[in-house]
Amino acid sequence: MTSTVDTADAGHEVARGPAGRLSRFQWRTQPSSVTLKLVMALTGIVFALFVLVHMVGNLKVYTGAEHFDSYAHWLRTLLEPLLPYEGALWIFRVVLLACLIAHVGAAVMLSVRARRARGRFRRTGLRGLRSFTARTMLVSGLVLLLFIVFHILDLTVGARPFASSSFTGTTPTSSHAYDNLVASFERPAVAVFYLLAMAVLGAHLAHGLWTAVNDLGVTGHRLRQLGVALGGALALAVMVGNMTIPLAVWTGLVS
Repeated sequence: MTSTVDTADAGHEVARGPAGRLSRFQWRTQPSSVTLKLVMALTGIVFALFVLVHMVGNLKVYTGAEHFDSYAHWLRTLLEPLLPYEGALWIFRVVLLACLIAHVGAAVMLSVRARRARGRFRRTGLRGLRSFTARTMLVSGLVLLLFIVFHILDLTVGARPFASSSFTGTTPTSSHAYDNLVASFERPAVAVFYLLAMAVLGAHLAHGLWTAVNDLGVTGHRLRQLGVALGGALALAVMVGNMTIPLAVWTGLVS
């Protein structure tokens, strides 16, 4: 049995379902937009730190196959024998997956609320790179999500046709990360897609970290400027650092 109550904020009657079940209006307003922005900011920072560490690890490819494969093997045996083989790696993966679900979910809910609040009206006259990046954050996020799926199928799972025909799986005693990476980037389409994805990642990171500084309530002009500068520097470093790898494969510097 349901009843209706008048809600001043909504301007119309809202149906209340059984106890414990969110009504349609409650679903639109809970969690609060402030909470959703906080979730996006915190999970975004987690991803920013991850891609930075991931990029630093990727740059070990310049030290040669032996060192790069040793690094890949170390990741899989981290904290052994306290944890089983790949145990720590799977913990990281689960945490990142949880952050991804929370980040995407919060982004979708905020976008839906913004569209409903805006109605048929649209903001006009927005110009500049920051404005363009802000308006395309959902699109760039979708591109990055597709890239993540492809990247995992290519260099982690080795699923064809995503991975190269010469992909060799990793075992507890051997790693072929270097050869798999080189073989993957020797395919022009994959290398171009990777370069484009890194450009999108750089823009997404720069604007996302700038937004996180605001959403986390950072006050003070100098402190805000510092946060924005650090976010921009991190985004640029990740973008450029990762871009050098397929270019190095193309030029034969890494082979």
